[in-house]
Amino acid sequence: MAAIYSLYIINKSGGLIYYKDYGSAGRMDTNDSLRVASLWHSMHAISQQLSPVLGCLGIELLQADTFDLHCFQSLTGTKFFVVCEPGAQHMENLLKFVYELYTDYVLKNPFYEMEMPIRCELFDINLTQAVQKDRVAFLGR
Repeated sequence: MAAIYSLYIINKSGGLIYYKDYGSAGRMDTNDSLRVASLWHSMHAISQQLSPVLGCLGIELLQADTFDLHCFQSLTGTKFFVVCEPGAQHMENLLKFVYELYTDYVLKNPFYEMEMPIRCELFDINLTQAVQKDRVAFLGR
C-alpha cells in the first residue's frame, strides 16, 4: 500500500492549480478534487482567524481514521497539501521539497503564468521521483 494518496497545490485565492493522484482506493473526478481544494482553502483560512494562538498560520495536520492530511503554506500564500496513510512520517519534509521543485521548475519557467494550472513536464518528472523515494523510505521503516 502506498504512503501517499494524492497531492494538491492551491494558489493564494483558493484555486486548484495542480492535482496528482497516486493510486488511492477511491479515485476522484475533476469536480471532486476541485471541491476538496476549495474546502481545504476555506477551512485553512477560517482556522487562522479563529485560532486563539497569535500568529497562527492555519491547519498543518488533519488526522482522520483512514488518512492524514498534511499542509504547507508558502510565504506567498500557495498551499501544498498531501493526503496520506495515517501515521506517515516526514510529510512536512516532502511538502517542503515539493515547494522547492515548484520554485525551481514552475516559477522559473518563462512560459508559466502565475496562479494558472501547472503544466510543466520537468516538475511532473521530478515530483514523481520525489514521491517514489518517499515511498521507498516509508516502506523501508
